[in-house]
Amino acid sequence: MTRIKAGDLELKDKLVHINRVAKVVKGGRRFSFNAIVVVGDGKGHVGIGLGKANEVADAIAKGVDDAKKSVVKVPIVGGTIPHPVIGKFGAGRVMLKPASPGTGLIAGGGVRAVLESAGVHDVLTKSLGSSNPHNAVKATMNALLRLTDARMVAERRGISLGELFKDSVKRVEAQ
Repeated sequence: MTRIKAGDLELKDKLVHINRVAKVVKGGRRFSFNAIVVVGDGKGHVGIGLGKANEVADAIAKGVDDAKKSVVKVPIVGGTIPHPVIGKFGAGRVMLKPASPGTGLIAGGGVRAVLESAGVHDVLTKSLGSSNPHNAVKATMNALLRLTDARMVAERRGISLGELFKDSVKRVEAQ
């Protein structure tokens, strides 16, 4: 997937999780904050970012800036994803399955935030392994990056969409 320039899109940011981190020093504890942020336009563009700062507002702002740098295009077919996929990051694994129209977004936590921002309306998900929001968000992004639609497959093979489906029809008839 190629990165998209965030300045061309109307991106909305969504805060997924804020984590308070303590560093113990001679005089006591120093607190800082991590913020996981997702940005997307609801039309197939989504990005994730992590911001760290001593104040919550600064961490969120840094997270939004980081997310805008990682915006990518995701294939969406009829409000859902083209095929089932499992995304992995660290100990976190996320399974995404296409669903029929009207099913809704069956997901929780960071997975829901990423899919809503991407503009996916009907999908079934299951978080396998780690429930850590960092890993869940990055595993979801990994799954979305692994998706391919018919247009992308035809382009990769150097043929037209019609030729691609003509070959698949022949294979089904031969069975």
